[in-house]
Amino acid sequence: MSTRALKKTVQGLLAEDKLEEVARLTEEGEPVLGNLMALTFHSDLSIAWRAVEAMGLAIQRLSRRNPTQALEHVRRLFWLITEESGGIFWRSPECLAECSAQNPVFLRDFIPIAFHLVETLEPEDLEHFRPGALWAVGRLADLADQEHVAGVLPLVEEALGEKDPQARGMAVWALGRLGREDVLQKHRDLTQDTGPVHLYRDRQVESTTVGDLTRQVLEGEGSPGVVGS
Repeated sequence: MSTRALKKTVQGLLAEDKLEEVARLTEEGEPVLGNLMALTFHSDLSIAWRAVEAMGLAIQRLSRRNPTQALEHVRRLFWLITEESGGIFWRSPECLAECSAQNPVFLRDFIPIAFHLVETLEPEDLEHFRPGALWAVGRLADLADQEHVAGVLPLVEEALGEKDPQARGMAVWALGRLGREDVLQKHRDLTQDTGPVHLYRDRQVESTTVGDLTRQVLEGEGSPGVVGS
């Protein structure tokens, strides 16, 4: 399949919510990962977030056919967070976390790396990556032990006061995923926060607010869906 035809095919499958079919293309030797990276910048946030999710599925299949290539891609995701790469990929934290979450055995070494991005990134980098780094904490909450949680928890709580409402929403969501509603109880004023947040749920992106997310977590509804900007 030509490069142009492959890009059109991948985008069309994402639009039709056929993520598993996108992943299956890797078994046919099609280089879909580059297309998925590009599509995370799509103006339609549903397509952008489906691309993130589909990348995790594609890595799962590729790891069985060509584990070396799969690992190289995930290493590149981490490298593209740094300025040294010369081509910063703004969705790196989300993609790194999603790939790790869907492939916890194969990518076990990357789970703590993605989980601690909110702690290890340089301040100037974190300014841009904070929402994604916080999302990574929530996405990997089920796979993190208490030692790792203790390391990032103060930074997640601190992010509740960020100017960017998406970062505040990510922090709220991550606390819910971590089961730390007790921390959020100290910030009940956030229930009145009208800052806009995008919520990825059932492979659709919905518009909500920091306040709505806070109320859902505090009222015992947990952290619904997958949140992203």
